[in-house]
Amino acid sequence: MRRLGGSYDALIESLHAAQEAFGYLDDEAMLFISDYLGVPRSRVFAVATFYSYFTLKPQGEHTCVVCTGTACYINGAGAIRKRIEQELGIKSGETTADNRVSTLTARCVGACSIAPVIVVDGELVGKLSPDEVVQLLMALPKGADQ
Repeated sequence: MRRLGGSYDALIESLHAAQEAFGYLDDEAMLFISDYLGVPRSRVFAVATFYSYFTLKPQGEHTCVVCTGTACYINGAGAIRKRIEQELGIKSGETTADNRVSTLTARCVGACSIAPVIVVDGELVGKLSPDEVVQLLMALPKGADQ
């Protein structure tokens, strides 16, 4: 946050940095950001809950974000979400029972040229079919194998 200048305008970047560092945004992190930036706590919570990319609960070992922007939607994002739901038994915002994979949705990740796009553990992957996405998720390493 020091790098971002500690200004009010650094709220979203600070939330991204905290989520990247801790895997999610807990109350303690949001309170720290609020105090450091001088932003009301209600504003920090409102921003953290407005954007679907932010999560307020711990995630699984791996995270898969399905982009639902217009280009991804037209090119099959809905089918990808449905296939993940069928195979892993989780909806967006949930984590598998074995705590291995969490799924989220994002309104747009800005990679429309390779739609449909997913972000697996921070890496963009595009132009995959729903079956290929599930195969990719099933092949992710478990626990100590990472």
